[in-house]
Amino acid sequence: MLQAVPFPIRVECPPGACVCDRDSLLADPQADIRVLRLTREEEKKLIERIESIATYDDLKRIGERMRELLGIGLNIVPSARGVRTVRGFTIQLEERPGLCRKTRQAIPAAVRKCLERHPDIAYAILDAHDLLGSP
Repeated sequence: MLQAVPFPIRVECPPGACVCDRDSLLADPQADIRVLRLTREEEKKLIERIESIATYDDLKRIGERMRELLGIGLNIVPSARGVRTVRGFTIQLEERPGLCRKTRQAIPAAVRKCLERHPDIAYAILDAHDLLGSP
């Protein structure tokens, strides 16, 4: 039996189009269903917000808010082989049930666009991972 949800949730994807496992998440009364709050409309707003980020602190803040409100972790890690462009960063969302396949692709793509527009954020990420060396 599917649990009643007190907030609007994401419409399910067509059968076979996604691997989000939304139904089993709704069937488990103990499951953390916060990720289902990310409707398509809310996802569009989030993508726009990520693309408009101008500082590293803003990027960290939005990552924290995603974890608090949706239970989604955003990981941005420089490649061990070095970073010459923003393609050298590994940008991933933590795997969790209920997270749509399209969302798993759209959010990292938005972060990449943000890094391309603001190279200073990319340098701050490198510095945070101590790849530029601390003075």
